[in-house]
Amino acid sequence: MGSCWEGIDESRLLIAPVPGANGDGSARFLSLRHPKTGVSTSYLLCNGLLQELHWFKQPYGSWFLGDYVSEDGSLYTATPIDPVFIMLPLFEDARMKKGDDPGKFRQLDEILFVNDYPGYQQLFSIARDCMEIVCESKEIGSTKFFRLDDKMVFAWLHYKVCQLKQTLPALDQNYAAREEKDTLADSVSILGEYLKDDPWLKLLCDHFKLNLPEAKRIAADIEVCPSAIESPVGSSNFSQQGKNTSEKKTGRNVKQAKKAKVETESRNIKEMFTRASRRRN
Repeated sequence: MGSCWEGIDESRLLIAPVPGANGDGSARFLSLRHPKTGVSTSYLLCNGLLQELHWFKQPYGSWFLGDYVSEDGSLYTATPIDPVFIMLPLFEDARMKKGDDPGKFRQLDEILFVNDYPGYQQLFSIARDCMEIVCESKEIGSTKFFRLDDKMVFAWLHYKVCQLKQTLPALDQNYAAREEKDTLADSVSILGEYLKDDPWLKLLCDHFKLNLPEAKRIAADIEVCPSAIESPVGSSNFSQQGKNTSEKKTGRNVKQAKKAKVETESRNIKEMFTRASRRRN
């Protein structure tokens, strides 16, 4: 895929999910703040799906791009991310919470207006649909107002941790052999890659009785394919969690586990492409 956003004047290879059959195939590259660090990060918006871009620089190998060869072997991958992670810092700041005061209700266009980051305004429809999972909302006339709710955020994060805790043992035998508390620490640390340490990551660690520095260390050591945790990290749909418990424990989780096993074939993507390029050379 050729260069598609400002500041990139060379061709790169992008590996991303194929647009849905009902979509128009349009894609937009957005520059947004990383939810944990605040650093400007590139994202891909395609058919309503937000994906984070990862760049891999390979020392060997090349790619065919159309009818010519890109010799440096570098590429981008795009993996789905739950937009609530991206919105959380904005909504947290927007309510202007002080002490026990729950904060202010704000209009969505006000919350998404961020200096030097017009990309957030492209996420208006996504934010409107997904942020009620973690926000109180009220309507005055035809205008809707949002306010982040701590209890709703924690319920959403708790659900994410539980989903990851169920998914990780299905990835490979190394995860399956880990003790339950270690798998729990892994799950929290993975989410911690997209959460500020205070208050959300600290809140999770306190609730699950985990040591925050230890969770950070685990996060630095483990390597998980983002697409393998697409459901826990890439989806906000947990409104049905209280319904049909037996279905969640059987059919749905079996499907997720099977999907995760298939996707882990691409886990160590850098090593895979490096080996392939060495064989060519």
